[in-house]
Amino acid sequence: MNRKSDRAWYALFVLPLIFVFTTVVIIPFLIGIGYSFVSWDGLPLNEKVFVGMNNYIRLFSDKRFLSSITHTLLFTVLAVVIINVLGLTFALIVTSQLKTRNIARTMLFMPYLIGGLILGFIWRFIFTDVFKAVGEATGWTKVFFSWLLNGDYALIALVIVMTWQMAGYIMIIYITGIQAIPDDVVEAAKVDGAGFWPMLLRVKFPLIMPSFTISLFMTLSNSFKIYDVNVSLTQGGPNNATEMLAMNIYNEIFSLNNYGYGQAKAIVFFIAVAFITLIQVSLTKKKEVVM
Repeated sequence: MNRKSDRAWYALFVLPLIFVFTTVVIIPFLIGIGYSFVSWDGLPLNEKVFVGMNNYIRLFSDKRFLSSITHTLLFTVLAVVIINVLGLTFALIVTSQLKTRNIARTMLFMPYLIGGLILGFIWRFIFTDVFKAVGEATGWTKVFFSWLLNGDYALIALVIVMTWQMAGYIMIIYITGIQAIPDDVVEAAKVDGAGFWPMLLRVKFPLIMPSFTISLFMTLSNSFKIYDVNVSLTQGGPNNATEMLAMNIYNEIFSLNNYGYGQAKAIVFFIAVAFITLIQVSLTKKKEVVM
């Protein structure tokens, strides 16, 4: 009776979630796969013309799509490295004997609570009006100018905003890993004469590898899928120099009304992100230390 009762309770809580996930994620995803093989402008009254693999073949000659891939890869590499380095550095600082560590944690985490669209508009004002005013006042116009009007600087601006938003959140994940390290392990390393760097590289890093796995996964997936900050900060400009994959797909479907072709882009995008993140998780999982 107990097992049957337990299964009934499990079903009561799990089945609604499975139903929601199936109707909201699985079924639309399967329908989207079907749309990727047709040519359609999204209007219900217009006919869907089956084109087979033509939408996928067309991707390889789409210069704007290929450029958005390059922008996304460059942005992702920079953002993942900088966010994780800063997040880990912040975690090490606030888990030390710093007297203001609780205030520092709060202040560093707060940017994550700001929505991406609002964040983009705030920094858009900073990178245009504020930077221009500072440049005119100081004469440092080669550094302080409207960054968003320059393609290279606009991409760097995106990285800065993404880092400012995510570093505090990633810090929390690393703090959890650092605080989970047994005190006797740290004390034993100190007794053996381990300094700061040997302690960090040979003791703490291997033991917080699960935190690396989670943090790298979060930053990789969020960087690849960035859209809200991209829209509010740069809108893909100037001259599509900061148009990321998510924005390119959105514009293809909702601005150009190429639903079938845009859906083919989305499927390729999904497969690429899933493949890269699965490789990352599998590689970092192998390096995790079992206590």
